Amino acid sequence: MFRKMPFVLILVIAIVLGLGPFISHQAKEILYAISLTIKSFIIFLLPFVIFGLLFKTMVGLARRATLVVLVVLTCVCLANFISPFLSHYVGQWVYHFDLSLVKPNRENALLPAWSWGFPSLIANDKAMFSGIVLGIVLGMFQSRVVLLLADRLEWIVSKILASFAYLIPLFVAGFIAKLQYDGVVQIIFKDYTLIFATVACALVVYLFLIYAILNNFNLMKTLGCIRNMLPAAIAGFGAMSSAAAMPLTIVGAQANAKNKELASSVVPMTVNVHLMGDCIAIPIFAYAVMKSFGIAEPSLYTYLVFLGYFVVAKFSVAAVPGGGILVMLPVLESHLGFNSEMLSLITGLYVLFDPVVTCANVLGNGAFAKLIDRLYSIRS
Repeated sequence: MFRKMPFVLILVIAIVLGLGPFISHQAKEILYAISLTIKSFIIFLLPFVIFGLLFKTMVGLARRATLVVLVVLTCVCLANFISPFLSHYVGQWVYHFDLSLVKPNRENALLPAWSWGFPSLIANDKAMFSGIVLGIVLGMFQSRVVLLLADRLEWIVSKILASFAYLIPLFVAGFIAKLQYDGVVQIIFKDYTLIFATVACALVVYLFLIYAILNNFNLMKTLGCIRNMLPAAIAGFGAMSSAAAMPLTIVGAQANAKNKELASSVVPMTVNVHLMGDCIAIPIFAYAVMKSFGIAEPSLYTYLVFLGYFVVAKFSVAAVPGGGILVMLPVLESHLGFNSEMLSLITGLYVLFDPVVTCANVLGNGAFAKLIDRLYSIRS
């Protein structure tokens, strides 16, 4: 299901758009209501997902609390901050594109057949920080009970995320039906072809620049490092999972490193938390969606607050297709003013572009291993 997700979404979108004129108004209202209910269900479970993944990550780091781990963790935070901060400027440029979106007539907008949802038991930011603090504190004791708890939470979270994957097509379908009914979907998807191209160019330029810097702008060495990572990148593109491509990522990272043992240990530590492709793509998509829906461009302060939560949320991402955007939905909603339709659209765009994003994540993981290897070489 995970590997077929982009094709499934394309099929779902095509069916909804193709059969739209033949679907009754009542059926569209029901489909839209189902999408809203699914969205509420996902938001309801996200605090637990975030806590479970962060707790597992922090317990693992606490058990291996060495200088190398601290350096890696610091560099991950910096990398996950710098790349979306820079992509913010690309997003600002995208925001000034003439997307020509005709805003829907709210008087004739599609309404859901029902309106109810799941309660909010705990805020996502509290779940984030609780997972971090408890994971680090309890992980220091290296207790068997704590390790078993972390493993059990990870297993439960993986099952929840698997259920999300099966719900996403229906989640997107209802909102596509609404967007089509409101008369905006054709314009949106026509204009987003340019956005996809912009994101792809930004990823290529940023990754090439990173590899060039790590190789002192030696073109041959830069191309050689990228070539060593291509098998892993292709595997990530096909599987849409950085974890699935991890064995090949380790091989490529070792080929590019002086300390091969260090490179082989850095990749597993960062495969789920250092997500360069996500950090570049999500902010650009967010700016494009905000422009499309007429949401005001965020101030630098607002974006920096969003970015702080963004960095923390990256530690709770699961290595499954769509995992990068699922944990970001409440952050986008709380700090950038996204509504239900916007969340659905950015989810669909992300999942459709997920093969390219994952490919960039894998190449970014190879570059990160090269960075740690160079820092270690300097220290030695």
